[in-house]
Amino acid sequence: MSQDTPSPFNADDFLHQCTRHPGVYRMYDAKGSLLYIGKAKNLKNRLASYFKTRDLSPKTAALVSKIASIETTITPSETEALLLEQNLIKQWRPPYNILLRDDKSYPYVLLSNDEFPSLSVQRGQKKGAGRYFGPYPSTGAIRESLGLLQKAFKVRQCSNSFYSNRSRPCLQYQIKRCKAPCVGLVSAEEYAEDVRLSSLFLEGRSDHLARELGQRMEQAAEQLEFEQAAQYRDQIGLIRRVQDQQSMEGGQGNVDVIAVSSLPGGACVHILTVRDGRVLGGKNHYPRTAIEESSASILNAFLGQYYVSGRNRDLPDELIVNQKHPELILLAEAFEQLHGKPLAISYQVRGIRARWQRLAITNAEQALQARLASHSQTAQRFELLADALSLDSLQRIECFDISHTQGEATVASCVVFNSEGALKSAYRRFNIDGITPGDDYAAMHQALMRRFGRHTDGEGQLPDVLLIDGGKGQLHMAQDVLQELAVGGITLIGVAKGVTRKAGMETLFLNDSETILQLEEHSPALHLIQQVRDEAHRFAITGHRARRAKTRRTSTLEGIPGVGPKRRRELLNYFGGLQELSRASVDEIAKTPGISKTLAETVYQALHQD
Repeated sequence: MSQDTPSPFNADDFLHQCTRHPGVYRMYDAKGSLLYIGKAKNLKNRLASYFKTRDLSPKTAALVSKIASIETTITPSETEALLLEQNLIKQWRPPYNILLRDDKSYPYVLLSNDEFPSLSVQRGQKKGAGRYFGPYPSTGAIRESLGLLQKAFKVRQCSNSFYSNRSRPCLQYQIKRCKAPCVGLVSAEEYAEDVRLSSLFLEGRSDHLARELGQRMEQAAEQLEFEQAAQYRDQIGLIRRVQDQQSMEGGQGNVDVIAVSSLPGGACVHILTVRDGRVLGGKNHYPRTAIEESSASILNAFLGQYYVSGRNRDLPDELIVNQKHPELILLAEAFEQLHGKPLAISYQVRGIRARWQRLAITNAEQALQARLASHSQTAQRFELLADALSLDSLQRIECFDISHTQGEATVASCVVFNSEGALKSAYRRFNIDGITPGDDYAAMHQALMRRFGRHTDGEGQLPDVLLIDGGKGQLHMAQDVLQELAVGGITLIGVAKGVTRKAGMETLFLNDSETILQLEEHSPALHLIQQVRDEAHRFAITGHRARRAKTRRTSTLEGIPGVGPKRRRELLNYFGGLQELSRASVDEIAKTPGISKTLAETVYQALHQD
């Protein structure tokens, strides 16, 4: 069924004729350009929500204001609607849909079936004859594995054309990364054994491989073949080194672990690839978000495009996600219908699977933060904030924040941003003393006096915009300090958290505190203010924790709740010293006799609170 109406769009007439069947709808503007594609279990109810709901998000309201016509297509079921929706999104890529930009196939390692097999990277269709391992999240992850195999087992990685035209060994043989089967310097039996060991590693059976090599090393040592034993020792060392770096061996199954992180200004979806229980690496995706803003909605849209309408990938048996969404069950049904195999989707997991989940979340968060801090995006945000403030030029922003625990160890932070991002060399912390504990106004006064008092002596560069993390009171305090020091030409902004204390709900007081700066929720200028404010908050908290810890303990481990003299001794003996203990992860600390997982987390936080 379809409905075309001229602009302005008459929603009542359209909804009166609209069906209640499941299906897909397409929204167009007055020029006939496609705006948005969606699906619904009940088309009439879903489309009515756009026009009958008053509390629309700004982006959804912007979409509705542009609608000139809507077309619908009825489907037999909601699952069929999901499949059609994803196919149409992939084909037309409407501007208001969440879009997956990267749809390239993943690379594999190909072990050829030649007399002397080679290892190579393959992407796309599996045309080459041989055995495939993977998929890997990137060619970089493959190169890392192949580099290890070259050192450990010396299986050739050259092309067949290069191999068949050799008359003498190449450089790989000279640097001991190949046994030169091209010129007959290795027997077929010895080479086949190297291929078998390489296959064990690529299958993720590193523990089995290390045990086998360990037995061979002992046998060689008993037979006084020390040179051979040393080779086995080096191979085991390479494998163990990868296991230490990986710290993710020991799981089971083929799993994709997907985590989404969203902040004002963007979102990142990280996919951690696990095959045969071995983590092969991860890859970041940055979907274009428009209407749906919650992390769960972004994840749901991404999964639909990636696993339903994406290319024929090496599909996992299970997805582990970090957000729940009611349509994940529908996604699993569509997946099974399309690919002929079931798909389990898990949210609450334990053990090593929980470690995979935490790793994916960490990668998504850090990748997004790095992307938002990129130079090009920061420069654009500076320009937009300058326009919003009617400034001819905006070169430098400073932001102050106060941190303490019930008045103890008060620290003020000052962070600095320019058009290239955070200027960390200009960051400053001020230890606040001589005030009533908990008096944030006095703390801010002291910090600002110390910062801008230097300028009266001819030192330092003044900011164009000064952000104060606080409401009208803190803003008045900043005004008084600047007036007292006769410092002018600075635009003051007070960032007061809203009632819900959520990002995007802040109130921005400008200069005299009676003027409120109005910025839309999705404005890049607002995102810049939030980013600078959050960085000042982080810098203040870490400084406060370091100062508090310094006053509370006489040694690094003393003062940690639950860690007495015996456990301190156990920790230091197990790791061989404080330096190695400081490098250990929570899971490694928990292996110490007498240290539980909860206590290990406490120790880790105490050692890394700076």
